[in-house]
Amino acid sequence: MAKATFAAGCFWGVEDGFRQLKGVKSATVGYTGGTTKNPTYKDVCTGRTGHAEAVEVEFDPAQISYLQLLAAFWQMHDPTTMNRQGPDVGTQYRSAIYFHDAEQEAEARSSKEILEKQKIFKRPIVTEITPASEFYRAEEYHQQYFEKQGIKACHFPSSTQ
Repeated sequence: MAKATFAAGCFWGVEDGFRQLKGVKSATVGYTGGTTKNPTYKDVCTGRTGHAEAVEVEFDPAQISYLQLLAAFWQMHDPTTMNRQGPDVGTQYRSAIYFHDAEQEAEARSSKEILEKQKIFKRPIVTEITPASEFYRAEEYHQQYFEKQGIKACHFPSSTQ
């Protein structure tokens, strides 16, 4: 198994999106990229902890590649809005890729460059690409939130934003 960590706005839809992919063994919502130890959702929502709402993905590289996860990540949010996804505004909703090794870093940077050169998005991509840091699992009521609430889908933006 391998690990990947992504932030793309509200973590509920991102978690659900990754869970749908064959080869993804688990997707856990939580907080990363900040300075406060063991932050709570309430702490993160203040914007003072520096954390992003993120999803830690455990996947089988024999079934799905990191590049395929990156492709899904780019599709499931708008990477051109700084600290915002739809109605959610704040640094906790930033777009970020948290790499776990040099290979993930290279693939993430390359995929971003390719999208920029192809002008897939109408505006510049603002996604951070930074080393993975401590990941704090979110409270249990946030885990598999859509499933618990009986929500079937989340609107993912088109890739031409």
